[in-house]
Amino acid sequence: MTLRQAQGPGKWIPVVVGASLVVLMAVLPLLNISIPGILPTPTYMPGTLALLSLCMVFAALALSYNLLLGSAGMLSFGHALYFGAGAYGLGIALEHFGVPLFPGIFVALIGGMGIAFVTGAVAMRVSGIPFAMVTLAFAQAGSVLVRRNSGITGGEEGLSLNTEQVPDLLVGVVNTRNLYWFALAVLVIVYLVTLWVDTSRLGHLARATRENEQRVRVLGLRPYRAKLLVFVIAGVLASLAGVAYMLLQSGTVPRSVSADLTITILVMVVLGGVGFRWGAIVGGVLYTLLDQRLTVVAGSELVAGLPDVLRIPLSEPLFLLGVLFILVVMFLPGGIAGTIDAWWRRRRGERVRLSLQSMDDADAETDVPAEVRV
Repeated sequence: MTLRQAQGPGKWIPVVVGASLVVLMAVLPLLNISIPGILPTPTYMPGTLALLSLCMVFAALALSYNLLLGSAGMLSFGHALYFGAGAYGLGIALEHFGVPLFPGIFVALIGGMGIAFVTGAVAMRVSGIPFAMVTLAFAQAGSVLVRRNSGITGGEEGLSLNTEQVPDLLVGVVNTRNLYWFALAVLVIVYLVTLWVDTSRLGHLARATRENEQRVRVLGLRPYRAKLLVFVIAGVLASLAGVAYMLLQSGTVPRSVSADLTITILVMVVLGGVGFRWGAIVGGVLYTLLDQRLTVVAGSELVAGLPDVLRIPLSEPLFLLGVLFILVVMFLPGGIAGTIDAWWRRRRGERVRLSLQSMDDADAETDVPAEVRV
């Protein structure tokens, strides 16, 4: 048996693990599981389902950003613009055009695609830091438009979801379970699309462009088109996450298009591990859980009773998240997924080395004459 044949069945392990996790998440609302300190209530109750739904929405958003940064190497400071386009696009379609939910979702995704195409086509005329600055400028422009057009977007107060155009099974606290399943479906769709892109010719070309764009041009390929297509796909996926956010929160606010949210998404991806799909999911879920639960810890009586030198910083969730991010960058430079992957590769390499060494020893023993072995 060759080494490749021995490793053959192992390629199905990620598929089996992923499918098992999806099934577990799908049945989670039907189970009574309590995790004190992490989940506020048992898993079948609306509070926990709403929190987990938010985790999955931001995990999907982090996946879309990882497609940009991890696969194509494009550092964007305006990715939240497309997330906000999905959220505001759905809200505007339902409120001002009176369309039903699913046509409204289609309108929001088409709008996000159009915005991503126009802004990407302009931003990718440059690369590196100038590219990041151009995307930041687009995000700031989008934020100003949202805040100044209160008649359409609700201005600083945000835009509420017009529930008259939404099916009853997706409205209200009693239907949080259905919204949870919708968020799970969005996460699965985003993951499958990113998987398809990464394993397709487009993904290979995007990664080659990330490593050496000049060499790709010399080979007669067109890196600009590949990068633009990846950019648009990532924008559409972010818009889909924005649609799920709008339904889950029953509204949206100007922060959903701000550069601050893009920085938050970047932290999620770096925390999970740049270039790893499952790392982006872990980073999005972990950051959202910490962001929500640390707010509770910051307002607890335990923190309130501490001396001022400890109470003041610990009462700020962003301070705690910042310290966590610094620790990850210092001690886990590859993020959670990158560190685990490096450890697994070292372990697998050691196993292969020992296996080859034992095979060499066995071959050497068979080469020794029988009378010498005796």
